[in-house]
Amino acid sequence: MSVKNISRIRRAKKSRIHMREQDSPRLSVYRSSKHFYAQIFDSLGSTVIVSASTAEKEFKSESNNMKGVKAVGKKVAERALESGIKKVVFDRSGYKYHGRIKALADSARDAGLEF
Repeated sequence: MSVKNISRIRRAKKSRIHMREQDSPRLSVYRSSKHFYAQIFDSLGSTVIVSASTAEKEFKSESNNMKGVKAVGKKVAERALESGIKKVVFDRSGYKYHGRIKALADSARDAGLEF
């Protein structure tokens, strides 16, 4: 693993310790070189409740760009509201809150999720 990725994982572990203390579901994001993934876990982090990614068939034309990420944020928020989740804690997985991470968070907020 690269030093950059090890540092990101270390930052993510530190922030997840504080998120476990809260009793809200966690919206976690992961970005790869080709796709972008968003999942909502229960408060313990053991069960995936809702997920969306650019790897799904409906997002194939919009892979890992801003347009695709905004669509994933909107879709994960819609699925969360359908399953009765209104308030979540945003887990950025050690990534900087900038660019695509910020776009996903903003589109999820616009679709009705509360952070």
